[in-house]
Amino acid sequence: MVERILVIGSSGQIGTELVEELRNLYGNENVIASDIREPQVEQTGPFEILDILNKVQFLEIVEKYNIKEVYLLAALLSATAEKNPAFGWDLNMNSLFNVLDLAKDKVIDKIFWPSSIAVFGPTTPRENTPQYTVMEPTTVYGISKQAGERWCEYYHKQYNVDVRSIRYPGLIGYKSKPGGGTTDYAVDIFHQAILTNKYECFLSEETTLPMMYMSDAIKATINIMKAESNSIKIRSSYNISGMSFSPKEIAVEIKKSNPDFEISYSPDYRQKIASSWPESINDIQAKQDWCWSPDYTLTNLTKTMLENLKQLYPAEKNH
Repeated sequence: MVERILVIGSSGQIGTELVEELRNLYGNENVIASDIREPQVEQTGPFEILDILNKVQFLEIVEKYNIKEVYLLAALLSATAEKNPAFGWDLNMNSLFNVLDLAKDKVIDKIFWPSSIAVFGPTTPRENTPQYTVMEPTTVYGISKQAGERWCEYYHKQYNVDVRSIRYPGLIGYKSKPGGGTTDYAVDIFHQAILTNKYECFLSEETTLPMMYMSDAIKATINIMKAESNSIKIRSSYNISGMSFSPKEIAVEIKKSNPDFEISYSPDYRQKIASSWPESINDIQAKQDWCWSPDYTLTNLTKTMLENLKQLYPAEKNH
């Protein structure tokens, strides 16, 4: 029987594109997508409704498809989790335990679990944030991700669980809508640039944050999973970096293509979250251990986003 891959939380911003790329690599039938709701995009391979907090249902799907690799993407993101802290903690932590426990019991062989720059806090050095540093997160999401990192490392040391992780920065892609994260302004701004030629940003103009184009994030995710086990030196989570920019800087890039584009600023509760996060990330460990390198800069990210969204919104092409 073929060993297959399960992606949990496949309908989200990352999952949508990760499933597509994994199916390109391993075949449609060998990558099982799953989410708590029916998918919004047409599926080219198997899809299962899965509540990852339901251990029985999870095990049934793993056994049904002979799953050996799991990508656990289900989570309540930063801004959303602040509105529902108890559920944010429950989903983000217990989903991880359910997957780690199956690996501990040798039912599955390998796990990818994403962490985030949200593990850092206001006491973390903000520029060129090192791999090992002060981590005092101030959000439910960040607290759950920091705790998750510790548990991943623990399960690897105690039970030899092959778990791999990267700390995602803000992710930008055109294939799915913004999903409730603090960095999601950098997705929505492109949609609004095409649809209305203006954008009201919920962060201040100088708020610089680490960002990454989605295809770079997918590349990093797949590459760390392909790497030989002995090359993965860090079992908590790796820093990775793409670029850093502020709303003001991204607006300048958009204006190169859309000269009439206007941006205004109305910082809300997400500003406090963003202000506690790093401005830039040092990812030398990922580069050394598994040869990480990004392909996208702010300039080619902006060009790619606008070109693709114009195809999605053809009536607005002449803006």
